[in-house]
Amino acid sequence: MDQLRSPGGCPWDAEQTHETLIKHAIEEVFELAEAVETGTREDLREELGDVLLQVVFHARVAEEDPNDPFDIDVVANGVADKLIERHPHVFGDADAGTAAEVHARWEKIKKETKRRESVFDGIPLDQPALARAQKVISRAGKAQVQVNDPAGVGIGPQLLALVARAQAEGVDAEAALRAAVRDYEAAAREAEQGAATGSSPT
Repeated sequence: MDQLRSPGGCPWDAEQTHETLIKHAIEEVFELAEAVETGTREDLREELGDVLLQVVFHARVAEEDPNDPFDIDVVANGVADKLIERHPHVFGDADAGTAAEVHARWEKIKKETKRRESVFDGIPLDQPALARAQKVISRAGKAQVQVNDPAGVGIGPQLLALVARAQAEGVDAEAALRAAVRDYEAAAREAEQGAATGSSPT
């Protein structure tokens, strides 16, 4: 990546910025999700590499910032420090407890270190609506925040109510919808093919 960004490297790579690259990072994460849900081990390996490439690419661009440069080593060390800080039951003297207690401790430490005023801080506004709804409902539940039933006559409140139901039943709403869309698309493709050949769909 250093060679690609340096003089004599690739003109396209040299022109990229954090802003122009972000759409590619988002696409790669969705392709990774697809590989996990429906792909092969080879697909998974490839998509993990593509996600890693995005991290390396952004870190290389970050090296060139005139005011606050950092590189891939700083990024990796930062993640390692975060993991140590948020796992005192592994790297410190705290008791592990249950998985739920560990997660609650993680959220408490994160809130303190990031100086967040609300449990809802840090949920990206640009996250897909279904995934964001699930995250907001999850955070509200963990914080024991009581909210009126989101069910209503409009489509939005009805969708939100379905996400709340999925959360209550331990279902990943985003993954469930992706699976349903895949099934629907497969059936639609079969019907399309049947119409083209004149045969009836099974």
